[in-house]
Amino acid sequence: MSHCLVYVSRPPNVEVAKPPLTKDMHVSTLAILAGFHIFLIAILAVDLGVFQKRAHIVGMKEAGIWTVVWMALAVLFALGIANGWQLWDADNAALGPEKAVAFLTGYVVELSLSVDNLFIFLLNFRYFGVPEHLRHRVLFWGVVGAALMRATFILAGAALLSRFHWLTYLFGGFLIFTAYKLVAGGKKEIDPSRNLILRLARRFLPVVDSYETEKFLVRVTASGHDKSKRRWHLTPLALVLLVVESMDVVFAVDSIPAIFGITRDPFIVYTSNIFAIIGLRSLYFLVAGFLAKLRYLDFGLAGVLAFVGLKMIAEEPIPNWNWPGLADILGVDSKYLGLISLAVVIAVLAATVVPSVMVKNVSQMEKSQSDPHLPS
Repeated sequence: MSHCLVYVSRPPNVEVAKPPLTKDMHVSTLAILAGFHIFLIAILAVDLGVFQKRAHIVGMKEAGIWTVVWMALAVLFALGIANGWQLWDADNAALGPEKAVAFLTGYVVELSLSVDNLFIFLLNFRYFGVPEHLRHRVLFWGVVGAALMRATFILAGAALLSRFHWLTYLFGGFLIFTAYKLVAGGKKEIDPSRNLILRLARRFLPVVDSYETEKFLVRVTASGHDKSKRRWHLTPLALVLLVVESMDVVFAVDSIPAIFGITRDPFIVYTSNIFAIIGLRSLYFLVAGFLAKLRYLDFGLAGVLAFVGLKMIAEEPIPNWNWPGLADILGVDSKYLGLISLAVVIAVLAATVVPSVMVKNVSQMEKSQSDPHLPS
């Protein structure tokens, strides 16, 4: 009986995770899910089949245009949530603006945490010597695979959190610990040659050595007496894709708990994650040359992880404790918690990215002044 009382007294600002799919789902809900995926498939098909029909080097202008396109689509999707939430959840139609803010916050968090993926992309391309005109193809299918894996992790996470209440504290504590490691331990050197998936593929699967084709599989004529037999071989692009996908699993371990720290709504968690992941391709070509210069970014990512972890724990009531709730602690209406979270995340990231850019510019000016032969 006491357990039921604790559940009923749950603070109003805490979202209760709902199963992402049920037998009683409204037809409009299924239509929204279908429309969302059809739209994504269509725009990805246009990207690959029209703009990337022929392999070419993606320039800054093209990357910038696609980055703006994906960010604009994310903002438009947030506006759609704010004004059309009743189509998804008719019983809570008034929550549209709050859900839209949660979507934008989750999108910004996931996009910032995905910067580590950009480092891995660059590292793998250099290790495997991938020609620049073939990199977009690897990123395209790598992002598609990552989106499918993230969907699986999100569904599993939503089911676990709704069933096991104590996992909330575990996820929050894990994010805080990850933030500490990011600041105190720094980044470990990643050697793609030690990747288990790569070693297994090279040992048990036939692989060709050249980048003569943009395909992932090719048929090669067998050497020896019977030259009529042709066997399927992996190309180096396939190995790069395998390594990228396997490493994304590691990064998902950090990012999935982080988004659940923003909201427990599976639809918001999933859509914000997908928009962030798909936008990574163009973002890579836009900022690849500046990644190493963001020297303070790790502190910003650590700050975001720590904030989300603390928020996740503070919002969750401890059974049999008279926990007032995060909104009461801050003295604000619960509907403003999403805006506060979004503002904190943006402020923390800006406080680390801006100094990184300023230090870079100051260093260039000092170097130019010290060497009169360099152009000012």
